[in-house]
Amino acid sequence: MRSTPILVTVAVLAGAAVVAWSWPFGAGSGEAAVIAQGRQFYAEHCAACHGANLEGQPEWKRPLPSGRMPAPPHDASGHTWHHPDGVLFRITKEGPAAVVGNGYESDMPGFGNIMSDEEIHAILAFIKSTWPERERAYQAEMSRRERDKTH
Repeated sequence: MRSTPILVTVAVLAGAAVVAWSWPFGAGSGEAAVIAQGRQFYAEHCAACHGANLEGQPEWKRPLPSGRMPAPPHDASGHTWHHPDGVLFRITKEGPAAVVGNGYESDMPGFGNIMSDEEIHAILAFIKSTWPERERAYQAEMSRRERDKTH
């Protein structure tokens, strides 16, 4: 009789261990699906200007003859990873002028009427997935600080 509670305890602990071990993989596969969707949306809506490999336009730090700035890279060589999630989302949804202000003009439109919030988040997840760990960690910290300010 004494062995029954021990066997039950062992079975419960083993089941909990399996759930705890498999949970991150389930979450990861969901994240992988979002990143894959983001890659597709990026190719459809962003790559024409920002490059198929997120490389941006040549000499992206120098104004074009129009006075507007070229599309920057979204890989680690650019500055996208310097901005928190809220800023990146707003730039994508509303256009750079919504964040920069002061009558700033850009060739980049806001995509809020073209893409859903979920599609925008997927694109940002894809872009972030391409960054090295250092850039991802920095950007995650900036996003955490942004959230802490608003809560």
